[in-house]
Amino acid sequence: MAKRILIVDDEPTLVKGLRFNLEQQEGYEIDVAYDGEEALEKFESEKYDLILLDLMLPKIDGMEVCQRVRLVSDVPIIMLSAKDADMDKIMGLEYGADDYMTKPFNVLELKARIKTILRRADNLRIKNNSDAIRAGDMLVDAANRSVTISGDEINLTAKEFDLLYLFITNKGKVYDRESILDIIWKHQGDLRVVDVHIRRLREKIEQNPARPEYILTKWGVGYYFANK
Repeated sequence: MAKRILIVDDEPTLVKGLRFNLEQQEGYEIDVAYDGEEALEKFESEKYDLILLDLMLPKIDGMEVCQRVRLVSDVPIIMLSAKDADMDKIMGLEYGADDYMTKPFNVLELKARIKTILRRADNLRIKNNSDAIRAGDMLVDAANRSVTISGDEINLTAKEFDLLYLFITNKGKVYDRESILDIIWKHQGDLRVVDVHIRRLREKIEQNPARPEYILTKWGVGYYFANK
């Protein structure tokens, strides 16, 4: 069954080109939206495997679209933007994007990133079984990629779950940022991506992110999961 991708961009020429490359050449099933409002309407009524989301959109901007999607779903999001400022990239990640590409971009690189993200999601589904892993009050179910703490479900993005699953299945093992970038992002991005996602994950799973109980820091070395 073909993977479904939602392209959200207000540039018809760009959308047409992306649609041709992804639909005709790669075999994906493509849907499009030309503003943030239309994107949210389609997201709420359809199921997608990945979203290509422009930052600058009419009606509702890409940041808000990303944030609202993240409230209810961990569908992978690649943010597209004509802006090249580091702060814009970091903000995109803060709002829940899994990856970020600056326009103009190489369509071959975009396709490679899409394949990597989709392949990783498929591999996790194949490898994961129904056994849940418990650590303190946290329960991580690999089969349905869900996390609960004291019975309350925690909404994590795909990357956040991947990070948590890496740590919780290797309790006590310290990972430096380079290793995490290689395992989770396949060396795509810079080391700040790791720090941003660790911070965001802590804000969701730790009672006090400033004094974490689950994901700890070994200063000067890296991060590890507490032996609970």
